[in-house]
Amino acid sequence: MLTRVIILFLLACFSMIAVAEQQVSSLRASADQSATRIVIDLSDRVEYQVFTLSNPHRVVVDIADTTLKTELNQRALTHGPIQHVRFGTRQGNDLRLVLDVNQKVTPKAFLLEPQQGVGHRLVIDFPGVGKSAEQLTAKKKAPTHTKPKHVSKTAPQSYRDVVVVIDAGHGGKDVGAIGATGTYEKDVVLAVSKKLAALINAQPGMLAVLTREGDQFLRLRDRTRIARENHADLFISIHADSFRNHQAKGSSVYALSQRGASSEAARLLAEKENAADLIAGTDVDEKDEMLRSVLLDLSQTGAIKESIAVGERVLRKMKSVNHLHKNHVEQAGFAVLKSHDVPSILIELAFISNPSEERRLKDHRHQDKLAHSIWGGVKDYFINTPPPGTLLALNDAKHVIQSGETLSGLAVRYQVSMDAIRSANALRSDQLRIGQAIRIPTHVGG
Repeated sequence: MLTRVIILFLLACFSMIAVAEQQVSSLRASADQSATRIVIDLSDRVEYQVFTLSNPHRVVVDIADTTLKTELNQRALTHGPIQHVRFGTRQGNDLRLVLDVNQKVTPKAFLLEPQQGVGHRLVIDFPGVGKSAEQLTAKKKAPTHTKPKHVSKTAPQSYRDVVVVIDAGHGGKDVGAIGATGTYEKDVVLAVSKKLAALINAQPGMLAVLTREGDQFLRLRDRTRIARENHADLFISIHADSFRNHQAKGSSVYALSQRGASSEAARLLAEKENAADLIAGTDVDEKDEMLRSVLLDLSQTGAIKESIAVGERVLRKMKSVNHLHKNHVEQAGFAVLKSHDVPSILIELAFISNPSEERRLKDHRHQDKLAHSIWGGVKDYFINTPPPGTLLALNDAKHVIQSGETLSGLAVRYQVSMDAIRSANALRSDQLRIGQAIRIPTHVGG
């Protein structure tokens, strides 16, 4: 009899474990002027119920047969009217989340099926309840995407600046990855992007355009549109990576791939970044034909080759500032890089999920170093290959080799590197011929 009771008890325990197999892996909230949104990442489809209580105002979310497998990050959740979030269990296997709110709200909830590498999500919206009046008053000015000219007074007016469009990833509703201490990816990448833009704008003959200058949400197609409208010579999208293994570290540079990704990690990262629009409830594949079925023609093939070339130079410079996750440019199908004729790279500054790298990403001095390293790679690229019709190309010097002249001597004389002269003239050796005409690339300071 006792044996039978024990067996029945064990079967009941195993049955309970089998039933409660759904998990909440993360929770996050965001708010803009018109609404507040909560996104709950789930391991599978669930049954749920959402209702409100008053005196005080609360929103209760009951999720059947589900456990919470993450810590509640209050900073990631206290947006709009949400003041605090608590959780508990009910009826043994059900998860209950209680959101303390500072006003009456009317929640609307719906489930999203897995898309673009992102799993099941329960989304709860509070329509008409967004940022506070104080937050709206303090809202940063919207970016201006005009293209002023920095033209030398001595140069013909037909010559233009080299334009670099810098895209700080995520923003607004889309906070991006969140570090262990609550650091938002959208904040650190904006800080580095602004520093990089300042370095580029300090160089005569170059102009930086930011896709966002404040905490705005931009869809992926809007980011590429800004690059096209400003006739960009280079598009740089800046991010901070995350991974479930908190020991993962290092910087990475990616270019677009016409075929498959260069690694499984690159494929997964592209799927995650391509899903950014889903946070706003929009499927890129359904809403944006340009991003869904880009025609990868010959002009894009050339742009990809140039993207890899500039990416390699950026990687070499970043190596002096941070460990490299991969020492070569990887490729994957990033939607934000799918512009037909604009060389485009995506930079992962570091792993914000790594506590030590998160600390450095928040440090202003380290942000300066990261910005300078990216600028160094961009500078080297445009020294060697200035776009036709730009001031940088106009200022290139022509030199005819005289008796006794050497490559190293010319490098010292014109204050450029030997590598820059080799690359600008496609030299296979350092031997020079008397009477040979070579191009001396412009020395770009900074």
